Amino acid sequence: MSTMEQGSSFLISDLCAMLEDYLEPDQVQEVYRAYLFGAEAHEGQRRLSGEAYIFHPLAVARILAEMRLDHKSLVAAILHDVIEDTPTAKEHLAELFGDEVAELVDGVSKLTHIEFESKAQAQAENFRKMMLAMVQDIRVILIKLADRLHNMRTLGVMRPEKKRRIARETLEIYVPIATRLGLNKLRLELEELGFAAWYPLRYRVLREAVSRTRGNRREVVQKIQQSIQQRLQQEDLPGEVSGREKHLYSIYQKMRSKHLAFADVMDVFALRIVVDKVDSCYRVLGAVHNLYKPIPGKFKDYIAIPKANGYQSLHTALLTNYGFPIEVQIRTADMETVAESGIASHWLYKTGSDSSSIAHVRAREWLRNLLEMQQQAGDSLEFLENVKVDLFPDEVYVFTPTGDIMELPRGATVVDFAYAVHSDIGNRCVAAKINRRLAPLHTELRNGQSVQIITSPGADPNPAWLNFVTTGKARASIRGFLKNLQRDESINLGQRLLDRALRDLSIAPQALPLGRMEKLLQEYGLNDEEALLAQIGLGNRMAPLVARALADVGSDEGTREGGAPLVIKGTEGTVVQFAKCCRPIPGDRILGLLTAGRGIVIHTQGCRNVAEFRKTPERWIEVQWEDGVKGEFPVELRIEVNNQRGVLATVAANVAETQANIDNISLDERDGLHTTINLTLSVTGRRHLARIIKRLRAIKQVLKIQRR
Repeated sequence: MSTMEQGSSFLISDLCAMLEDYLEPDQVQEVYRAYLFGAEAHEGQRRLSGEAYIFHPLAVARILAEMRLDHKSLVAAILHDVIEDTPTAKEHLAELFGDEVAELVDGVSKLTHIEFESKAQAQAENFRKMMLAMVQDIRVILIKLADRLHNMRTLGVMRPEKKRRIARETLEIYVPIATRLGLNKLRLELEELGFAAWYPLRYRVLREAVSRTRGNRREVVQKIQQSIQQRLQQEDLPGEVSGREKHLYSIYQKMRSKHLAFADVMDVFALRIVVDKVDSCYRVLGAVHNLYKPIPGKFKDYIAIPKANGYQSLHTALLTNYGFPIEVQIRTADMETVAESGIASHWLYKTGSDSSSIAHVRAREWLRNLLEMQQQAGDSLEFLENVKVDLFPDEVYVFTPTGDIMELPRGATVVDFAYAVHSDIGNRCVAAKINRRLAPLHTELRNGQSVQIITSPGADPNPAWLNFVTTGKARASIRGFLKNLQRDESINLGQRLLDRALRDLSIAPQALPLGRMEKLLQEYGLNDEEALLAQIGLGNRMAPLVARALADVGSDEGTREGGAPLVIKGTEGTVVQFAKCCRPIPGDRILGLLTAGRGIVIHTQGCRNVAEFRKTPERWIEVQWEDGVKGEFPVELRIEVNNQRGVLATVAANVAETQANIDNISLDERDGLHTTINLTLSVTGRRHLARIIKRLRAIKQVLKIQRR
């Protein structure tokens, strides 16, 4: 027997000793026979570390044995590289070990070389193969995860750049899969090893910081642990209390996501209480809450509402007598097993097993969804993005009507989606359908929704969208469009105001002295006539003064000639705004106030705020509504009613019957007998408003109606 075989023989005997605890003798013998075949197939092959290659598949099998996987999984783990790295064919494996093992080995072989630095399509295709192999037999991904774990344990011989690449791949692909399957113990080790390899300096600094903290804090945690254990004994409650130290990668992620210094991370150490049954979990929770005050908002019941991977536990945070909070997890022994091993806890492929554990149910459901997604996906890239919906919950993935997948940050809205498709789609969107149902543009999107944007050629972005969009592209596009739109509108308004001011001086624009415009632009330091008109439209320059300067007739600001009022159509855009203090509507007598940077603000002539501007008549412009102006305008009503049941519904129903929309509603209770209803309505003009008021006055509970 060669030296390689002697060294390996010790390992295989150690493995077999582990397997005898839970496998039948003939199954252990099958694993040993697989080892003999693998050792011969890999004869002469060595890893970068110099050790015989067979050490690696045996180590992978040992990891799976610790999860207590079935013997076929262990056989496949020992043979997982023979198809790829040796001349052995899949058919030969099927003859020796059966079709099931051959399919497992073949599935694992196809999952190699997922290169993160490769082209997106190639990466997506490899990822698709991994997910499909997992759908066909989840043991494939368990073997692959164990394979990756041992590779991470032996990463030290790699070049630094290759270490970082493999570590990044581990943290971004394999860790989320382990998390989704509830393989907590395996996940934690992958995270620690990946963190140490990807960010070695950060890992070392954080490890030293935890080490310095460990002494004092651990002593205090032990005292808290003892006091809780004593309280459980006094209450005759079963439960084993143990300490837990937060893993370095978890601390690092918390520091990054919440921008915390290490000193501000208070849950570096925590306690775990394992009890006999579910009822005891809640009884123990009551006991610890009586011993130490719970911190509001920190309690989570994952027993009643398990996590997506089947994890169950009670989480609470207690304010101790030592000046810092401590986290406590309470669960049963079965929940502890599931928390550590996830879907591998009560093995799905165990003979005669019909496990209905939450971890298995959730995993089966997820795998079934994976298969449906694969059948619906048009290509590998689409499938990759679809699967990431579950693996990376900090992002939102939604479908376009053609089946493509859009990735957006959590909290993204319909408008964000529209701009992500194309800027023109965003600019022209007027409505949307989510899962074929109409939805408001401000609706937050959720994973897996299908979104269809409805556009109109004449539509423009609404400035109000800036209040709810979350993506930079949407925000920049809206602002850019509105900026250009406002310039165009201000130029048009400026031209109208200047022409009107020139008419007041009885001067036709074409009759201006030759070269006068160019000279005035030079005096004002402007590049062209459009810049001057934009300033007039925005209210930064007074049209009468500019007109006098152009006509060269002096600058007497107080002299204004009478002329035709400026006609307001209601569609002038951002440079003509309607005052919220008086809410003018078509039919009202109105005045225009030139406001720097905003253009013209329209008030009713009876507005209480008009009086304070009477001292600056040069800022006022005579305006009037265009005949037959169309559109809807907001107006506020104050309605005093008897405080009776159903009066609000009666008022709302009567408003609706007049073809008016209620934009906002609030109630002010006066004395218990009377209530004031404040309504903001959208009306087409004074006649429409008069019909509404007449209808409301016919309601017997209405005492008084006043327009605000």
